[in-house]
Amino acid sequence: MRVVLATANPGKQREFAALLEPRGFELVLQATLGIAPIAETGRTFEDNAVLKARHAAAAGFPALADDSGLEVDALGGRPGVYAARFAGPAASDEENNNELLRSLEEVPDGRRTARYRCVLALLRGAADAHPLIAQGSWEGRIARQRAGTGGFGYDSCFIPAGFECTAAELSPARKNALSHRGAALRELVALLPSWR
Repeated sequence: MRVVLATANPGKQREFAALLEPRGFELVLQATLGIAPIAETGRTFEDNAVLKARHAAAAGFPALADDSGLEVDALGGRPGVYAARFAGPAASDEENNNELLRSLEEVPDGRRTARYRCVLALLRGAADAHPLIAQGSWEGRIARQRAGTGGFGYDSCFIPAGFECTAAELSPARKNALSHRGAALRELVALLPSWR
């Protein structure tokens, strides 16, 4: 089944493809079809995931979108849905990570708890009133400095629960097995028989 993936992020594309292509999905990036990204104006991860999937489904194919973010307890859940623009509207991963570490500079280790959250939305078409929704989370804490070169986003600052290394220091396969996105994708796969 051909599905438009509503992202321009190649890291996300690799993670999605690893779990969905063996199940018969051909994932096509929305940019390949000439679809520009839409502004993420939702107030929740689910709002944004549905908004992005509905926009991508205008191409005439089913569409899959995610909205993911990092919730830091000491920051009242921020950056949350603003994770990609925590340091500003066009911020890079490096700028966002620097802003995160700066914001937590005075926070003791025991209060640096955080989690990644992911919500996926799969729509049959742009008018689908009942999108398939799946969610996942990944508990951990924020490191005092960046480490590792793998992954993307806040991976170089996020230490998963039970580990002493960052998510950026894990192999892609290990990260997919543990991550919020991996958990949401596995939930989505489990729900697919009722959707197809």
